[in-house]
Amino acid sequence: MEWLNAEEKDAWTGLVSLLLLMPGRLEAPLQQESGLSLFDYLVLSHVSEAPDRTMRMSELAHLANGSLSRLSNVVKRFEQRGWVVRSPDPDDGRYTVAFLTDEGYEVVEAAAPTHLRTVRQFVLDPLSAADRQALTRIAAKLSVTIPPP
Repeated sequence: MEWLNAEEKDAWTGLVSLLLLMPGRLEAPLQQESGLSLFDYLVLSHVSEAPDRTMRMSELAHLANGSLSRLSNVVKRFEQRGWVVRSPDPDDGRYTVAFLTDEGYEVVEAAAPTHLRTVRQFVLDPLSAADRQALTRIAAKLSVTIPPP
């Protein structure tokens, strides 16, 4: 076994610290101000940006980085609140689509300023333009090594 050298260890511990700390920092203001978890917000946000505010559940699970069962539980809760409607995909009934209602759109629209403020505060503002470009490149390189769930 080959141990990490100092440079590799610094890169790894920096990344793992971000992976563990960042979700909580991004989620706490959302939870306090909107009652949404980060996962809730990502689900609503992704559907809100989809054409006709409709998206296949499998695609949504991938974009929100969650399992289909976790997503189903969240979407069931959203359905009970009137934020989302699920139905068979009209193009292929083997799939289920989620449609964001007007009420659901209002929820994500109200939560967006909080999310954007924390993303800017904890991620974007501390970085220069070159840093943001490097982060984009690094994220793209690492994401291709991670198979979808």
